[in-house]
Amino acid sequence: ADNSSWSNEEYLEKKVRCLVEPLITSILIEKPREPVLFMIEWLQNYSGVTSNTGINTERAELQFLRKEMIKYNKNYKEDPSAATDDESIEDDEDKFEEELKQKKAKNASKVQRNSVSAEAFGTFNKKKDYVPRVISKSPEQMKRISETLEKSILFNTLQPKEKETVLLAMEEKRFVNGDTVIQQGDQGDILYLIESGYYECFKLFKENPEPVMVKKYGSGEFFGELALLYNSPRAASIFSKSDDCVCWALDRETFNNIVKDASMRRREKYVKFLKSVDILRTLMDNEIDQIADAIKEEKVVPEEQVIKQGDLGDKFYILEEGKAIAYKTFEDGVTEDVMKYSDGNYFGELALMRDLPRAASVKTITDCTFLSLERGSFKRLLGPLENLLKKNSELYQRFSSDKK
Repeated sequence: ADNSSWSNEEYLEKKVRCLVEPLITSILIEKPREPVLFMIEWLQNYSGVTSNTGINTERAELQFLRKEMIKYNKNYKEDPSAATDDESIEDDEDKFEEELKQKKAKNASKVQRNSVSAEAFGTFNKKKDYVPRVISKSPEQMKRISETLEKSILFNTLQPKEKETVLLAMEEKRFVNGDTVIQQGDQGDILYLIESGYYECFKLFKENPEPVMVKKYGSGEFFGELALLYNSPRAASIFSKSDDCVCWALDRETFNNIVKDASMRRREKYVKFLKSVDILRTLMDNEIDQIADAIKEEKVVPEEQVIKQGDLGDKFYILEEGKAIAYKTFEDGVTEDVMKYSDGNYFGELALMRDLPRAASVKTITDCTFLSLERGSFKRLLGPLENLLKKNSELYQRFSSDKK
């Protein structure tokens, strides 16, 4: 078709916006050292076109790295092990070439998800005016939804006027046991906030023909936001698991204009904190991102029991803020404090790894904020850390068996 007859606005909407938005998003996510080189490579991956441009891009980056290596060698020329001859540099260049190939493959795999991330708007890509929708509700419904909103961390950062807009835009949805609320692979345009009932999340992985349960949801929690954040298909399926399940559905437009920033801030906060946790520092950024999407925030008051000795374990906990203590009651009735926890410490992994009852109880000392992972998510996301987690079990040896 001839594009010359299109208006500037029409051309931008149909041809440019779909390209510029994901490119800007990828730049903001990656924050590359050389933005121009990054953009060239990104556009190649996006279009699927291979040309000499890609080769030149890699050569340019290799040249930059080579200069950096020469500077490094000059700074440490007194060190005999820091070779500066051409042969050494060529060896380094070969290594860099291999690293660049790996990096290129990795970036190519990221394009699809990054390309549907947050919207980016500018002078030539103006955001359409948002007209809040209003769903008629009874006073009783308004009261119920207000109470549900107060329970949810996603909406805690909203201003009163923003909360009112969200409240008016939400629509009540009811489900019974066994209903499919969202289906993996479908296009998502709704976020669900749970008022009542229980729900289970199942995900189908390529390596497993059967869906795997990765998370459970209850009152005050929400789901469906990832498809709206990334403008992507549903990443998993959600099924109602009790009768009289009630959710409040929020449309894409309201989410994008009112809630998205709060959701992104929440995610960024979790990612930053998770990267500071010692046991997680060996994970890749995409693995940290997946954990940030799966964790649930739990606030607990002082002197409250978090896990109980003898119970079956179904969660892994990271203490984001506060102080807590682990204690064990022995057969003779004596109770002994065995470990103290502070910001960044974790517990609850042993029962999940070994499928054994909790070896000790944990209670809070101060107001605490925990980040928890359900059993399924723990095994799926923290599998690479299993050996490191097992080493931690040595700290529990003195209370893993009865006191003599």
